[in-house]
Amino acid sequence: MNKINIAIDGPAGAGKSTVAKQVARDLDYTYIDTGAMYRALAWKALQSQADIQDGEALSALLESMDLTLSYTAEGNRIFVDNEEVTNMVRSNEVTASVSQVSLHAGVREQMVKKQQELAKAKGTVLDGRDIGTTVLPHAELKVFLTASVEERARRRHLENVENGRESNFETIKQDIQTRDEKDSSRLVSPLTKAADAVEMDTTELTAEQAAMRICSIAKERIKKL
Repeated sequence: MNKINIAIDGPAGAGKSTVAKQVARDLDYTYIDTGAMYRALAWKALQSQADIQDGEALSALLESMDLTLSYTAEGNRIFVDNEEVTNMVRSNEVTASVSQVSLHAGVREQMVKKQQELAKAKGTVLDGRDIGTTVLPHAELKVFLTASVEERARRRHLENVENGRESNFETIKQDIQTRDEKDSSRLVSPLTKAADAVEMDTTELTAEQAAMRICSIAKERIKKL
């Protein structure tokens, strides 16, 4: 059976990762967590006390570090220099830093090359903010997920609470609005809906419902290959 690449983009908290993982499971595809890759670099920068405003320093750090993503039945595991950082990259400190880290052109260029290499074999699902426009502009299916700021903040707050992380709804809501502005206005690979992307508002949808819709569209695309 033919396989395609699926690019899922959207702002923070729109449900990209949850939906992408479900789509990958349902289609038996490989899920590539691009956001975790940037979070891993942000975590390493904070641990190394590197200046996250210094693009050259971050590019050098990324080049020198060993970044590995492992996909298991229990979920995704992230390793930096053989140390598992799966939970640590979700800390509030990393979340507050990752958007700045991802602004640097040199960092994004390296990350894009890594992501494109992973997707060469097809049968992958990638989520992020510039997958359909920059990383996989020729992906057979592009989806742009949206949701209200309030709903996105609620989801992030619940995720933090469920994982035992300190969380404040109003702070998260403000952080999301700030990140939306940063991601949409950055000069390199801004958050933009690809012209041929299917837009899907998930405010009133569960992750399972959104995934089902995407899988249905994907199967139709596959039939036409």
